[in-house]
Amino acid sequence: MCKKGYYRRGPDSGSPQVLPVVARVINQLLMDKELALSQEILEDSRTKGVVTALYEALKSRDAEAIQKILAPDLEWWFHGPPSHQFLMRLLTGEQESDFRFVPHSISAFGPTVLAEGFDQSRSIAWVHAWTVTDGIITQVREYFNTSLTVTRFGNTDQSDCSSSSSIASLHCPSVWESSLPDRVGKSVPGLVLAI
Repeated sequence: MCKKGYYRRGPDSGSPQVLPVVARVINQLLMDKELALSQEILEDSRTKGVVTALYEALKSRDAEAIQKILAPDLEWWFHGPPSHQFLMRLLTGEQESDFRFVPHSISAFGPTVLAEGFDQSRSIAWVHAWTVTDGIITQVREYFNTSLTVTRFGNTDQSDCSSSSSIASLHCPSVWESSLPDRVGKSVPGLVLAI
């Protein structure tokens, strides 16, 4: 005799054979998770490709390609000294600049793509957080000489940060941190970007 809610395996139990059903459900869940992961990797690859294409267009000063990649109403956030607004000056044609944006690293997290680089003397560090929507860059957050830590809110494999009942217990681990060059004796502000 089986307890209520439990099934005994075997032909003499008289209970339905649930193992094949459970196995099918588990397989379907695993396939759905693999498909979601594959789609996430594909999206990361696409968004990273858009940002990489932008840096190539910036490098070659290809204004037509830049216009195709950037939304006409690009939302721009800047954190750093006003004298370091090199990207704005480059894109608006306000002033010719020798500053080159050569990414040291590019990482994608869905629609958000993070690029980090340094000037040739490694005295100026920059981070760009791009938002890509339908293959077009719609937003940039630009940080100069700022240590940036990125955390992801929402459902993640590690925790569900958005469902915490109190702010005190809210903890979302970082998914990315800038790697500032070695600077002895020079401190920089630190910011957290939630995506």
